[in-house]
Amino acid sequence: MAILLHLRRKDAPFAVIDTHAGRGRYDLSGTEAARTGEAADGIGRLRGLAADGALGEYLRLAADEANYPGSPLLAAALLRAQDRLVAIERHPEEFAALRNALGRRRNARAEEGDGYQRLAALLPPPERRGLIVIDPPFESAGEFHDAARALAAALKRFATGIYLLWFPVKSAAEANAFCGEVLAAGATKALRIDLDIGAAAPAPDGKERLSGSGLVVVNPPYGFADEMRAALARIAPLLSDRARFEVRMLAGDAG
Repeated sequence: MAILLHLRRKDAPFAVIDTHAGRGRYDLSGTEAARTGEAADGIGRLRGLAADGALGEYLRLAADEANYPGSPLLAAALLRAQDRLVAIERHPEEFAALRNALGRRRNARAEEGDGYQRLAALLPPPERRGLIVIDPPFESAGEFHDAARALAAALKRFATGIYLLWFPVKSAAEANAFCGEVLAAGATKALRIDLDIGAAAPAPDGKERLSGSGLVVVNPPYGFADEMRAALARIAPLLSDRARFEVRMLAGDAG
């Protein structure tokens, strides 16, 4: 939200490319949401929070208690007439749901395919301004390396783009190694954001929950780091009394 609002400050158009877009919209009233309990312990804990700026915009767009918007729908909601979204999903069933969720928006397109492969073909965008969201499922052992390699190829084609790379934190060493790969990929200005809500009881389905995750932001806008610290200071205590977060530069100036 913060980055999209930043891009909207100029009249010039921008592009958003979401490499692992998912299904676009998620049913929070269904059996899957009840089984995992993730929504209740996530967005459910933020219901009723009053906020302005990017956090307020996010809460407004995620206000429907039955349906949660994924990243492509959040991005589509902030596009202007001159802006454009390309949302990529490789799994046929998820892609069909994504295409349906995006509907007939003239400037938002769903593509079925491998997000890493499609990214290289879509860069640089004609708009020369843009946000690239890389949010893979991390289901394979090589996903960290694949994401870093995709970023390296993307930076060669579109060095001035703003990139978001989400990653799970199951091992501090693994997460640190991934951030090292991001820097080796050629990122000269990069910010790392970590949030850990602390070990929790198993989900209703008996599975162990992921408690920590991170985000690497390449080419973050001016003031972005402080905005994230302020937002997390409000969000983290609501998610868990054990929550902790950190926002720090990996390379470049904090700005």
